[in-house]
Amino acid sequence: MSLWNLVSHMPPEEFSSLPTEFPRSLRCLLAEWLENQPWEFINGSDAFCSSVANGMLSAMLEKLRSAAGSDGQQCQILQQVNSIENTFRRDPLRLVAIMRAILEGEKAAVLKRDHHLPLSFHRRQEELKFSLGLQRLQHRVCEIKALQEEGPGREGAVQSPMAPRELPTVVLEAVKELEAAKQQVLKRIQIWKRQQQLAGNGAIFEENLAPLQKRCESLVEVYFQLQQQVMAASTELGPELLPRLLERLNEVLSSLVKSSFLVEKQPPQVLKTQTKFQASVRFLLGPQLLKAAPKPYMVRADMVTEKQARELELSNYSNTLSESTGEILHNTVALETNPTNGTCCANFKNVLLKKIKRCERKGSESVTEEKCAVLFSTNVTLTPSNISIHLQVLSLPIVVIVHGNQDNNAKATVLWDNAFSDIERVPFVVAERVPWEKMCDTLNLKFMAEVQTTKGLLKDHYFFLAQKIFNDHSASPEDFQNRHVSWAQFNKEILPGRGFTFWQWFDGVLDLTKRCLKSYWSDRLIMGFISKQYVCKLLGMKPDGTFLLRFSDSEIGGVTIAYVMRGKDGSSQVENIQPFSAKDLSIRSLGDRIRDLVQLRNLYPSTPKDQAFGSHYNKEQTGKDGRGYVSTAIKMTVESERDQQPPSTMGAPPEAPQTQMFNLPMPQHELHPESLQPLLGPMCPSTPFCSQPMPAGYPTVESSMMMVPDRLNSPFPSPSQMLSPPSLSHCPDPTFRTSGPFMPNQYMAGEVPQLLPAGPSVEPQDEEMPELPPFQAVEDASLQSSPRWMSPSMEQSSGADLDQLLLQEVPLLPTFPALPQHGGYPNSSLSSWGLGQEARWDDSIRPRHA
Repeated sequence: MSLWNLVSHMPPEEFSSLPTEFPRSLRCLLAEWLENQPWEFINGSDAFCSSVANGMLSAMLEKLRSAAGSDGQQCQILQQVNSIENTFRRDPLRLVAIMRAILEGEKAAVLKRDHHLPLSFHRRQEELKFSLGLQRLQHRVCEIKALQEEGPGREGAVQSPMAPRELPTVVLEAVKELEAAKQQVLKRIQIWKRQQQLAGNGAIFEENLAPLQKRCESLVEVYFQLQQQVMAASTELGPELLPRLLERLNEVLSSLVKSSFLVEKQPPQVLKTQTKFQASVRFLLGPQLLKAAPKPYMVRADMVTEKQARELELSNYSNTLSESTGEILHNTVALETNPTNGTCCANFKNVLLKKIKRCERKGSESVTEEKCAVLFSTNVTLTPSNISIHLQVLSLPIVVIVHGNQDNNAKATVLWDNAFSDIERVPFVVAERVPWEKMCDTLNLKFMAEVQTTKGLLKDHYFFLAQKIFNDHSASPEDFQNRHVSWAQFNKEILPGRGFTFWQWFDGVLDLTKRCLKSYWSDRLIMGFISKQYVCKLLGMKPDGTFLLRFSDSEIGGVTIAYVMRGKDGSSQVENIQPFSAKDLSIRSLGDRIRDLVQLRNLYPSTPKDQAFGSHYNKEQTGKDGRGYVSTAIKMTVESERDQQPPSTMGAPPEAPQTQMFNLPMPQHELHPESLQPLLGPMCPSTPFCSQPMPAGYPTVESSMMMVPDRLNSPFPSPSQMLSPPSLSHCPDPTFRTSGPFMPNQYMAGEVPQLLPAGPSVEPQDEEMPELPPFQAVEDASLQSSPRWMSPSMEQSSGADLDQLLLQEVPLLPTFPALPQHGGYPNSSLSSWGLGQEARWDDSIRPRHA
């Protein structure tokens, strides 16, 4: 965006203090043209400045006359143009001063309102400064040439005693201006390198090197012209001044040549051994300066440590590498010039880091904090002076890993170095503490780049992240603005009560959002970075079914749904559903899961869920497919929802017919229940676990459980535990209904069952699981070898009832309390197969048949 685009929308009174010699109406006609002229850089009053100012006056008058032809007030504008020409033709430098004052006033007004100027404006100003400096250099060369032609060595020339003193002065000024232009080019190269490094964190980057190459080539061309004039004026310059001037000129060329050797395509900054990678280097002055050779120049790539890189930097890359710190295959490539596009590059396409030699680390520094780099080097000969020069350039810092589980911490090292390193630094020194505001910008940049979205983080998100990284829930957002965050807080110290660092948690959010939630985040459907406590505050006063989406605070890579519901006493209760991982969302998308849950009605604050998520629903197949099969579907439910449904809606299959499992012997009539306690105690609890009575037929399983054998632990409670019923506060499904016949041949003698939840693997929860009492093993060997299942209600029956019960051949199975969910999340499960079953027996883990 140009300066004029901002100024044109501001009220006119903001510019009332600007010079009135130039009408505001003409400023509007000139628009962006005015700021694209070097008014601010014409500071002298010599012949060169006067010449440039006169040319700019003529160009402005032509621009105004062409604009007046398409304007309705043509006569008035032409009168103003003629007045300006009459006023400033004799003194064009006065016009330059007025235009400079107008631009300064406009910049001050924009800075007062926005606190910064457009980046494009700064870039354009830098280009204008360099272009004007190059014109001044060319003017100096012409001036030196004219002074030489008027010198005493030319026949018929007028002898001037001042000429010998004027020529050295002009030459010295020209060399000084050449050095200033060189510094501008070097600074522009450093800016390009810094932008390339920030691009590693996701910043926008202008990769095109053609403008920078053109700038280098034009300056080198002026350099050779000036060098030629200096050599021609060697007699006038004298034996003392000439060597110093030539040394300064050679230093200019050497700096330009070495700095124009760049890494155009960086190798990966997290590099795994035994993995191929690509890179390319470019010599900007190669097409102009490289001398044709019978053999192509070869570029070599070597791995160097941070210590070696520091030594090379301190020697200004004049020293050569003594030893590589790693073995790189296919590390030599030819430096080739392409006459079609005018580039000189060496492309490394199949480079492989075979192994790495680790250096001694500092203090508690880990392997993933050790930074290396790839050194690209070559020897070339330049024309026309046949100078041989050694070129070297370092890549950006690289963290070498040998296993994929090191990738996360290695990315943290790279992110910190890319974001907070200085343009000119000793390799690879970076600050240990940085302002929190800069960290916020870095996290936002990384998030938008990884997720590939235009919707970044908000102020509320930054506040939550600050509370998390500083472990401070009492400070206000303003308090965090002046704080500094350390590298240790970012990725060394474990978060309180967690098993991971801040970056490990944030990177998990990045990965989940990139893989599964990009469209939801871009549509602002995910609140994301928000704490449980603040969720309760937001949803507490909302109607039933109001929900929002947030990233799990205590689990890496999880997103959860928080919704409000009313309890039996009418009070509001906020529930957080068990977080979904990327694996869960690959089975069923987030939008479809939200559609499945009838508890969810309105997205916070009050948007109906079908209106908010309708575009994210997947179309469900109905009927039969092309092969005649009935299509199936996976649905998600929450335990609290199923508990409120009547048994008829559970979709349970009909009861299986009774099948004889055990033939109990006829007991004697004098046998009393208390005499059976030693036998039945290990098997049958004294009171039922759940309130529902045992059905007449075989029990069914509904609670999304499946059984697998476990020879080590027994699920049976001890006799002492059976005497008192367990508390139902830990049981999310107090009815414990079943929906499937028990299969008597699922267990072998001596094996005991273990309950495992069905469905996707359970991810770590936001809170720790409540501790359960350990199961007691069955001690009676005879009972272990031949288990007998009896109803928990038998112990409460009278002796006659017991006699009648024992006369029947009935299959009996003890009931077990449903396991509590971790972290207080309502349990969600997926029902499949089109049968409405909430659980099924898994043959893949079922024990072998007897």
